[in-house]
Amino acid sequence: MILAALPSRVKSNLSQSDEAYNQIRSMIVSLELEPGSLINESELMDRLGFGRTPIREALRTLAGEKLVDVYPRRGMFVASVDVQNLSSISEVRAVLEIKAASLAAQRSTPEDRETTIALIAEIDAIKGAPNMKKLIQLDQRIHRHIYKSTHNSFLETSLEQYYGHALRIWFLALDRVEDLSEAVIEHRALLIAIRDSDSDGAAKAMRDHVEGFEGSIRKNL
Repeated sequence: MILAALPSRVKSNLSQSDEAYNQIRSMIVSLELEPGSLINESELMDRLGFGRTPIREALRTLAGEKLVDVYPRRGMFVASVDVQNLSSISEVRAVLEIKAASLAAQRSTPEDRETTIALIAEIDAIKGAPNMKKLIQLDQRIHRHIYKSTHNSFLETSLEQYYGHALRIWFLALDRVEDLSEAVIEHRALLIAIRDSDSDGAAKAMRDHVEGFEGSIRKNL
């Protein structure tokens, strides 16, 4: 409602800030921007094609998510990836993701279920040695779909932040993980439970997934 009343220039700046945030966040999560590296605003402006204001607003948001570290008189740096945080991240995800899976099973709309069915079909189509990048993208789409299907924007936002931190650790271990396709395929049981409105089954499947993720990362790192 407020956005509709804003001047077009302000709306454009907000839109650019959101897009800059999405792109920079993706670069940080995938480790394309190396952990601990100095963030150069001018380089980001040239690379992404945004002005200084959208870039700064995006970086300020990312600092609030602990993906960017700000040091007065030194600058901004990509947050380091500390594997020691894995337990803490998993503790939070074990509570929030399990609740999200249960709510998604209860609250999915017919449109949500269509997406769930399509994702199950994508999992069923995985064969041989799939492309790792495509697998990770599929994993992200599955989790984000579940978060969205809770129809709780506060929960969705919180989960997206913690999932981003978990993904950074996953990318750190990526070259050592041998069963990446299995980690994605195991979402099938979770999605089927959500499709069938089985909240208890969805919660159990998500619990198994989060615990399995932590165990796999610990084994490989």
